[in-house]
Amino acid sequence: MGGGSTRERHAALPQPMRDAVDDFARHLSRVENRSTHTVRAYVADLVSLFDHAHRMGCTTPAGLDLGVLRSWLARQRTTGAARTSLARRAASARTFSVWAHRTGLTGSDVAAGLASPRPRRELPAVLRPEQAAALVEAPEQAAAPVEAPDVEPEPVLLRDRLLLELLYATGVRVSELCGLDTGDVDQGRRVVRVLGKGNRERTVPYGLPAQQALDVWLRQGRPVLAGPGSGDALLLGARGGRLTPTVARRIVSGYARAAGLPPTSPHGLRHSAATHLLEGGADLRAVQELLGHASLASTQIYTHVSVERLRAAYRQAHPRA
Repeated sequence: MGGGSTRERHAALPQPMRDAVDDFARHLSRVENRSTHTVRAYVADLVSLFDHAHRMGCTTPAGLDLGVLRSWLARQRTTGAARTSLARRAASARTFSVWAHRTGLTGSDVAAGLASPRPRRELPAVLRPEQAAALVEAPEQAAAPVEAPDVEPEPVLLRDRLLLELLYATGVRVSELCGLDTGDVDQGRRVVRVLGKGNRERTVPYGLPAQQALDVWLRQGRPVLAGPGSGDALLLGARGGRLTPTVARRIVSGYARAAGLPPTSPHGLRHSAATHLLEGGADLRAVQELLGHASLASTQIYTHVSVERLRAAYRQAHPRA
């Protein structure tokens, strides 16, 4: 593959290929509302593909064919690209191919027959229910907050308890939780209104322990930390601004370490919540809705059913158990 940065390789492409990259990026951003990070990844993959195709004699997107795409992936495989990287790049090529055919840049969907290795999903460790409870209650045992031990501890510890309670109670993403405003919480119905990926809104319930932590935080914690920069943010940092996902991750990992638990992140709490729901008998589609997954396939990969539950179901249902 050609050396240099994505920008340098983009600049070295023939004009039709450069135009296709730029138009595709605009489509992803403006029409499909993809994140900046996702658009950047797609652009890097497409520039890499076009760079390889150009070296094989192609000068326009119409010159792409399945052989070029397979050669591109094979070249990366020989240079040590991981299975996950190959799978992502193949997905990028397929997405571009569909768009290019629809817009007339290519005569057919050239990537329709492109296969890719299935990535190995590394699932985070799942806490046992008693471990999750210990983590959620860890701020009550702490002498000082993880985030800012030099500030008045009580309001920050109350915020930390609510942060942990809501992450585990709702299974929301840490970015979704940090983005909540006070008006997104319906305390009467015990639900939060969450704005997820792709600006999809969903309503997620939470339980009594989280409600109790919320009540105390709103009465005794948030008013102490709130300042001119707080706005309507539900969760505040120690200096009064909206709590950021980076700080929230640090808080979760810090309390897990302090409680003697396995390394845990907000994503690990989300995964634990989903797993515990399934083990408790929740319907997979209900869990899909709670997690905010666009497809059931994502939920099936993201969650798993414990061996113990499978064994219990087998013993209960199979006549030869």
